Amino acid sequence: MTDGPVKNRDKLLGCLGHSFANPDLLEEALTHPSATTRKSTRLGGGQDYDRLEFLGDRVLGLVIADHLLKTYPNADSGRLATRYNALVRRETLAMVAEQIDLGAHMRFARGERDSGGSAKPALLADACEAVIAALYLDGGLDAAARFIHQYWDKLAEELTTAPKDAKTRLQELAHARNAPAPVYRETDRSGPAHAPVFTIEVQVGTMGEASGKGSSKRVAEQIAAQALYDLIEGV
Repeated sequence: MTDGPVKNRDKLLGCLGHSFANPDLLEEALTHPSATTRKSTRLGGGQDYDRLEFLGDRVLGLVIADHLLKTYPNADSGRLATRYNALVRRETLAMVAEQIDLGAHMRFARGERDSGGSAKPALLADACEAVIAALYLDGGLDAAARFIHQYWDKLAEELTTAPKDAKTRLQELAHARNAPAPVYRETDRSGPAHAPVFTIEVQVGTMGEASGKGSSKRVAEQIAAQALYDLIEGV
C-alpha cells in the first residue's frame, strides 16, 4: 500500500518558482521507489524518481560549475573544486530539501513513510536532484537554474568559507600527532523507528575516546568528534 502526498502542491510550487506544463514530471520526482514497481520514464506518469535523480545531479553540477567560474574568476581549479564539492554534496541537497519541506510532498509505501522516510537525508537528497531534473525537462535550463540559484547562492559563502567541521579537525589533529585515523562505531540506537537517536563512539588510537548522540549518524559523529577534539586539546 502506498501513502500519497500529504500536502497541497501550491506551497511547493511557490518554492520551486515554476508552474509545470507537465505535472506528471513533478509527481515522478516526488515518488520514492517503494511507492511503485513500474519502471520510470522521462515522460512522468507516477513512476519513481530514479532516472530523474540521475539527470538532476548533472544539471545541478553544470549550474554550480558555471556559477563558480563566473563568481571566482581568479580561483584555480583546485579551489573551484573545493567549493563545488561543498555545494553539490548530498548533505547540501538534503539541507535545501528540508528548507522547502520536500519530504512532506513525497510519495512512499506506507512502511517506508512510517519508518521516517520523509526525514531521511539520503532520500531527501535523491528527491531534490529529481525535482531539479523535472524543472529542467519541463521548463529548460532556465527554470532549473532559477531554483538552484534561489537556494544555493545563499549557501555558497556559508558552505565554502565556514570553519572545518569537527570530523575534519579531529582527522587533521590525529595526523599532526602521528596517531591513527579516528575510528567511529555505533554503540546504541534508541527511540521510535521514525525518530531514532544514534549514539556514536569515536576513538583515536591511545589518545582517547568520546561519544555523541544525534538524530542521524552524521550528526552523532560530528558531536562525538567535537567532544574528543576538545578532550585531546584540553578545551
